[in-house]
Amino acid sequence: MNTPSAIRKVYQGAADRHQMFRMFDRHAQRPNRFEGDASALYAGDWFEIAEREHDYMFEILPPLWIRGSMFAMREFLIGSVTSVFFALRIDGVIRFFHGYCDLSDGRSVEAMRLAIIERETRPVRAMTREERLEHIWSATADAFRGYADETSPRYLPGQRVITFFSDTGSAGLKLLDDLTDDEIAAKLPVQLRHLPDALAA
Repeated sequence: MNTPSAIRKVYQGAADRHQMFRMFDRHAQRPNRFEGDASALYAGDWFEIAEREHDYMFEILPPLWIRGSMFAMREFLIGSVTSVFFALRIDGVIRFFHGYCDLSDGRSVEAMRLAIIERETRPVRAMTREERLEHIWSATADAFRGYADETSPRYLPGQRVITFFSDTGSAGLKLLDDLTDDEIAAKLPVQLRHLPDALAA
């Protein structure tokens, strides 16, 4: 199965409530979902939300803890991974974020906070190739994304695959990581297609 990097932005722009709830479990289709430890799939994911969604999540349940402008959800997603919500002042504006942190690592919340600030204070709006792929994965409906299994002879079980339509209109599965630059551009919304490449931090 793909092993994502430690801390990663998984959606460009602020997610609305529907998209936020979809991204809370971006890997629900993984094979053998209830077997093994999938913490690494989730820990490190983060994305921006609106103030309304931030406040809504604060009011659902009493937080596990509140630390300044951050709070953690009482219910854990998997193992020691839970949602942490951030209200951060970036370039003079308060913005709101959701991140999955592994609370067994006492540094994970602060590392997430610093990574978000570093990423969002870059002077030029840009996306890395990895951010483009993660945005495509996050924004694609479940019917058009999934994981290879034992019935997919071309791919290793657990690899992320996405439906891609050719110029002739035929549909087929392709590894997410193998999308070409042109295929990535075709899958991105128009406003993101021509953003400059950003160097991975």
